[in-house]
Amino acid sequence: MQPQKKILIISYYWPPAGGPGVQRWLKFVKYLPEFDVEPHVYLPENPTYPLLDEKLASEVSDKAIIIKQPIFEPYGLASVFSKNKTKKISSGIIPNQKKQSFVEKAMIWIRGNVFIPDARVFWVAPSVTFLKKYLKVHQIDTIITTGPPHSLHLIGLQLKKEMNITWLADFRDPWTTIGYHKQLKLSAWAANKHKSLEKEVMNTCDQLIVTSPTTKTEFEAITSKPIAVITNGYDVEKVVKKPLDEKFTLAHIGSFLSARNPRILWKALQKLTSAHPAFKAQLELKLIGAVSAEVLQSIKEFGLESYVNHLGYLPHDEAIVAQRSSQVLLLIEIDSEETKCIIPGKLFEYMVSERPIISIGPAQADFANIIKETNTGTFFTYDELEALKSQIQLCFEQFQQNNLKVYPVGLQQYSRKALTEKLAKLLITKH
Repeated sequence: MQPQKKILIISYYWPPAGGPGVQRWLKFVKYLPEFDVEPHVYLPENPTYPLLDEKLASEVSDKAIIIKQPIFEPYGLASVFSKNKTKKISSGIIPNQKKQSFVEKAMIWIRGNVFIPDARVFWVAPSVTFLKKYLKVHQIDTIITTGPPHSLHLIGLQLKKEMNITWLADFRDPWTTIGYHKQLKLSAWAANKHKSLEKEVMNTCDQLIVTSPTTKTEFEAITSKPIAVITNGYDVEKVVKKPLDEKFTLAHIGSFLSARNPRILWKALQKLTSAHPAFKAQLELKLIGAVSAEVLQSIKEFGLESYVNHLGYLPHDEAIVAQRSSQVLLLIEIDSEETKCIIPGKLFEYMVSERPIISIGPAQADFANIIKETNTGTFFTYDELEALKSQIQLCFEQFQQNNLKVYPVGLQQYSRKALTEKLAKLLITKH
């Protein structure tokens, strides 16, 4: 029996890539066949991934048709100078301006001004040539591009101009308003080029998909094209159940960027460790993933370095186990207007972990509403020190009484399968 619809998904991140960028489309592709959609996934053959997670390969749907073509990425050349710095910059970890070396400054300037919109731009022309033939041969009339990297939207843009196809542009993160965009040392010409490409993509595609209500509002000022909000979500995972940590662990999973450094949290913990001997004896800061030097320096400045258990980057399945054995989960977002729209992918995994979330971010952050509506934790802005301190103390008291629990509601709407159904309906209506 023929599927009701065939689609082509153009993505950069895919197993063995690790990190959050790979999860969204890996899971959509997993469930799309259940909704009568046959996914063809177009990927780079030799990508430069900053993080690897070999275990994710087992999650790729056997119903997905995977096609790969070579990609040229200048990161390969840059890493001759410094492989570690290149990896960090390619994954959005940009060092504090005052502490950037000459090589880092040069790499960031080149990243923002020479490779527009990003260093994967050399993949656009060969991909268009290859995909024009592929789409005709396989009689596919709908494509989806997902960014970042936003170069992939330029593949969609060109295919849309040259062929009679339906094009959906999925923005996992915004383009010119994402936090690190301002740090790319853009010239006025480069900044305008980014803006004009962004506008052309948004006004040429048939449908935009975004991950948060704030991004939808922001994009509505640029285009009149329809915009659907499909958030990230959680998958039902078979996780080895481990007992809860014996210590009072506050766990942060994922990249802890310099700009995300929550001095308010370190100050609250400093006050609590000074005032309460029991708290001091039981506290542990569990950090999973890359942590910037600035964050570690701040922890040291507040006298908290002895409480740190830095596990480094863990494969996704191990990170989930470590997360679910933690007492409290930390969700930290940069305190800026631009980050109100960011709903970190890990939020949804946090929500089904049955552990309370303590989150810090900008006022009116989209993720604050989700935490409140699902009763999965508490949210604080960067000026609510006393309220944050009180909440941590309350969690600690509940921990001491063996009664630290959450009672979530309405999580099902954020399951990957429910979200894929929403996507499938969108694809069928665009047919």
